[in-house]
Amino acid sequence: MKLEKLTVTTQPDGNNPFDRNGEILLQAKGITKGFPGVWEHLILDHIDFDVRAGEVHTLLGENGAGKTVIANILSGYYQKTAGEIWINGQSVTLNSPLDGLRHGIAMVHQELMLVPTFTVAENIMLGLQAPAFSFPRRKVEDHIRQLSSRYGLKVDPKTRVQA
Repeated sequence: MKLEKLTVTTQPDGNNPFDRNGEILLQAKGITKGFPGVWEHLILDHIDFDVRAGEVHTLLGENGAGKTVIANILSGYYQKTAGEIWINGQSVTLNSPLDGLRHGIAMVHQELMLVPTFTVAENIMLGLQAPAFSFPRRKVEDHIRQLSSRYGLKVDPKTRVQA
């Protein structure tokens, strides 16, 4: 598995929403993951990396290299066998996806499970299952508009996924 790093300098409007002076936001130290079985199957073996403000990372690797496993660990879907995760300078334990969300980490899975007759906002609201993250439709639509504007995307939250 190979970790590639790009630095974001500006957005289309000239602003950098990630400008936090390159501070370390996320650190993975010695992340190891094995799956039990007749033979212990080691997927990740002492992975170290950090994510600084203003960086965009990609994980590149062959099928089975551990890309999804590390993403699942960092978002709380899987628990690590060993190692530490630090967010904003504090050691954290991520036992569930809700723990990940509480620390600002979420995973967008590659499966496209959209409801074609729903709007963009309605499809997003399907993922907001926890009561703490349930919002009125108007608030979700407004947030989608804000994010779309910030990142220079043309997304109308009221558009049906299947036109």
